[in-house]
Amino acid sequence: MSQTQSPVNLILPVGTQVVSRIEVKNAAGEALCPQGAVGVIVRSPTDNSHTYQIKLPNDTLISLKRLNFSIRKHFQREGLEPPQSALEELNLFDHVIYRCVIGSRAYGLDDSESDTDRRGIYLPPAQMHWSLYGIPEQIEHKEEQECYWELQKFLVLALKANPNILECLYSPLVETATPLAQELLSIREIFLSRLVYQTYNSYVLSQFKKMEQDLRTKGIIRWKHAMHLIRLLLSGITVLRDGFVPVRVEAYRDRLMAIKYEQLSWDEINQWRLSLHTEFDHTFAQTHLPERPDYEKANAFLVQARQSRVGEQ
Repeated sequence: MSQTQSPVNLILPVGTQVVSRIEVKNAAGEALCPQGAVGVIVRSPTDNSHTYQIKLPNDTLISLKRLNFSIRKHFQREGLEPPQSALEELNLFDHVIYRCVIGSRAYGLDDSESDTDRRGIYLPPAQMHWSLYGIPEQIEHKEEQECYWELQKFLVLALKANPNILECLYSPLVETATPLAQELLSIREIFLSRLVYQTYNSYVLSQFKKMEQDLRTKGIIRWKHAMHLIRLLLSGITVLRDGFVPVRVEAYRDRLMAIKYEQLSWDEINQWRLSLHTEFDHTFAQTHLPERPDYEKANAFLVQARQSRVGEQ
């Protein structure tokens, strides 16, 4: 759907600034509104088969159907996004430099119903990155469970201790790694810091609060999600204690899978969570990880990577 079109049931509210796509004349053939004039909606219809009343800057009122005007903000963005044909021709997936498997198969928690989730990094040519259109922060093949972040976005998320991104860097199931990606893996410890404690803890706390609410209001929870939240706490403790991200958690497989298969009660799961929070606190107090990740090394790697793509197509 283009930016000039709207879903059938979307009625724009009074006060929306718009741009006319047509010239409007009165009965005598005199121009009331030139194509490209700006106005503001003063009366909206009940459906898109009727007209909007629009006031122009000179207080003239005109009536336009939805297809004859654009929202001003959308109108200004036109031309600043690359044509879909250009994106298809470039095929950003050709620029993937790192591909790995994460999720249940990487954790050692897979069963017969588990999907194969692939994540990674793509690095487009410098010319494309410098262009007016820019590049998307991530690209996806949803049907195939694949998602790749542009390198800068990936590094920023890693510096913020995003669990999914850190797991990508430590996945034991690597399918593609160019020399540049291998260099990144060789310095992956620069992303580990005490921020792991805040990031992991806050996510688990917020998600358990939502699940408790679901349990009260709906009487059900997402058991698989609960399993992964416990796994996340186990992972965070190891990161702070040992300085690496333990993607595989086979030692806890039986107990974690018992959560997924609803063989543990909610009280038992919550007690395990509370005990892990306590252990997480103790580990945080003793960790040797730095307060913050190494931003300078991450930035130096990004600059080097950008420079390596200059002149490439």
